[in-house]
Amino acid sequence: CPPVPTSLSCVCVCVSPSPGLPPRHMDSVVQIVEALEASEPGFTVPELARALGGCGTPGCRAVLGEPPDVPAAPPALPGEQWLLFTQLLRRDDDDAAPEGGAVLAPDGSTVALGPLFAGIEVGLKRATGCPTPTIEPPVDALYAVTIAEALGTSFLLARGADGHQATLGPAGCWDNVDDPQNYTLLGPPSPIPDAVAIGAMDGVLLGAQLAREPIPLAELLRGYYGTGNGTEKGRPPSSYRRRDFGVLTGPGKLEEEVVAMLRVLRELPPTQELLEDVGPEEMVAIARQAARDFTEVYVECPAIVPRCMWGARPYRGTPKPLTLPLGSIYIHHTFSPSDPCRTFAACAHAMRAMQRFHQDTRGWDDIGYSFVVGSDGYLYQGRGWHWVGAHTKGYNSKGYGVGYVGDFSATLPDPDTIALVRDELLPCAVRTGRLHHNYTLRGHRQLGHTDCPGNSLFHEIETWHGFK
Repeated sequence: CPPVPTSLSCVCVCVSPSPGLPPRHMDSVVQIVEALEASEPGFTVPELARALGGCGTPGCRAVLGEPPDVPAAPPALPGEQWLLFTQLLRRDDDDAAPEGGAVLAPDGSTVALGPLFAGIEVGLKRATGCPTPTIEPPVDALYAVTIAEALGTSFLLARGADGHQATLGPAGCWDNVDDPQNYTLLGPPSPIPDAVAIGAMDGVLLGAQLAREPIPLAELLRGYYGTGNGTEKGRPPSSYRRRDFGVLTGPGKLEEEVVAMLRVLRELPPTQELLEDVGPEEMVAIARQAARDFTEVYVECPAIVPRCMWGARPYRGTPKPLTLPLGSIYIHHTFSPSDPCRTFAACAHAMRAMQRFHQDTRGWDDIGYSFVVGSDGYLYQGRGWHWVGAHTKGYNSKGYGVGYVGDFSATLPDPDTIALVRDELLPCAVRTGRLHHNYTLRGHRQLGHTDCPGNSLFHEIETWHGFK
């Protein structure tokens, strides 16, 4: 696996495919699904995914039943597409990393196919009235096969550990976003790396959508992820997954389903031993912690695109650490680029352009901002949470610099883009101990000779909590 020099620190866990396969991109998956649906196989695409190993955990097998036998390669599917599909879903090796079955979506997120197709299968069964196996105690099948088992197992395994065992994350990066083949985790793996969490949320959302209104699976995926239908030019529904999952699934519902799944796992031979000394009260405590942490990380806190995903150059020199928590936030606009970026590709291009300007023209060590705000629904990591930036002269070590892509002298960012910082990033920074609860928020113009962040955006932030 090639190194990823653009991240300030990382642990590489790589998944390498066979050469000559289609890109590990959601576009490739949609093309495969479309061909399989047109060829009318003996069972549905989600059942095929389960046959290949996409639902191999004890709880998932209990809820959806034993997988069907793996069929021969469908004649309608070229050999390289069939090989890619089997590689993305087959789990013959007990040590196979769950993120190995992940693909890159057009919005820049990485999606594990196992929980995605499991949730879709539950939705299809509900839409057609096809029952799932009856298990005791009862569970909501949609949550059981996507997130509840994985979440309960992750926090169960961390119980009694030394406190350093990861329960959620990390994120990862692809070797090439145009032809994604190798995926690299940016830290020690947990049972729920980001790709699995994202696949699980998408499985819940798309399963629930199918249960209400069944449509061809290729059409569903194309519409949700924005592949091949023109929505690459704007925000696809997948970029709203955190908001939509939070609306559909409150923390109480998630906790309830994790408890139910732990009770099921206690009755299954493969997992009985894990839970034999876990009493009912401790089981509830594990589920409560799991639901609370998952909600904070994947619902309440915004998604941040890591440096290696937008193609950052290496930092020049040695970064200086910040002393957390910080007391201030400084709001900027980029001015140039002057237009908001509304797709992952456009925002990544803007990030690279700004870094080149800051390094080559300004002579700085790196892009100056701590974080940059795209109008695609995502934040982009600049210097990040831990390193001193170059955004607000004289104040760089005292606060984070957050820059909106665009010129907001006469217009405002989209309401969703305003809320991304005001309602998500800032409360998240406080909850996670990176920002004082009584922080001060200012516009760049208050601390230097500049019009930044533009008249319109400055008047907007005057209404925000913490503005001084």
